[in-house]
Amino acid sequence: MNRLKRIVLAVLIALLVPLLGFRGAAMLREDQTAAEARPDIGRMIETDLGAIYVQEVGPVAGTPLLLAHGTAAWSGLWSDTAQALANQGYRAIAFDMPPFGFSERVGDRDYSRRTQAKRILSLTAAMQIKPILIAHSFGAAPAAEALMLDQSAFAGLVLIDGAVGLGTHENPKSLALPLRPRWLRQALISLTGTNPLLTKTLLAQLLHNKDAATAQVVNILQRPMVIKGATAAFADWLPSLLVPPQNALSTRAENYQTLTLPTRLIWGDRDTVTPPDQADALAALIDQGPPHLLTNVGHIPQIEAPEAFQALLFSVLSDMKAGN
Repeated sequence: MNRLKRIVLAVLIALLVPLLGFRGAAMLREDQTAAEARPDIGRMIETDLGAIYVQEVGPVAGTPLLLAHGTAAWSGLWSDTAQALANQGYRAIAFDMPPFGFSERVGDRDYSRRTQAKRILSLTAAMQIKPILIAHSFGAAPAAEALMLDQSAFAGLVLIDGAVGLGTHENPKSLALPLRPRWLRQALISLTGTNPLLTKTLLAQLLHNKDAATAQVVNILQRPMVIKGATAAFADWLPSLLVPPQNALSTRAENYQTLTLPTRLIWGDRDTVTPPDQADALAALIDQGPPHLLTNVGHIPQIEAPEAFQALLFSVLSDMKAGN
């Protein structure tokens, strides 16, 4: 028995030492304030729920479009799309959803879907806009929630490979026991999500077109990783990804059936993260036409097939503005 205990202890130490090493490396790497690391091309917008970093291009009088990013991304990943929209006369506003990017991180560490949705509503109120909301991946969850909380705040909704977790409230679950200690979540995040050695590998897992994981895209994703407390903030957010919300409007099928605003779905037909059958299910509920599929494209069409994606987005927006 004593020998077994020594073996178990040795295995635990062998596992913990590398984790603690990565956590220490993250702490050394995260040596800048958000203000020091923040790109000058954007600005901070004060809202009721904290300051939000936005990048805005296009004419002020143009139709406002509010661009929401997905997991571990930030507004910088929308740059090419936003500029293309601006060239078409739209007012494209990409924002950072905390804890990602350069927006203010909240002291209470509340990154629940409902609170994130309220942040979106607070941003639209502060900017005095009624935008078409364009949301990608996990960003689609708070976007859909915001729309359901207050449809009058928006002019429409476009979900791109949206991870809304339809029906997940029907199977409640709690955070896995090993992930409940905050320090252990931080260690695991430092090994994966904020480990610059793995950024390209993790990104490629989401893509059908692996070549889209370019050095430029990787550099964009890594830029906020130098902010103090980035790993801790990601770890605080992780439960909102892994545990389905029980109080969310946007996981319930019946709420999509009551949407009255123009709502469109754009999806990669090779998406293995949120497969196209999820788009089909949403489209059947919304009843505003089938999903718009991009051929041979995975989970992140805006970087995998930017020209085809932009052309489709222009077409969808034009259709929405025309009231079709």
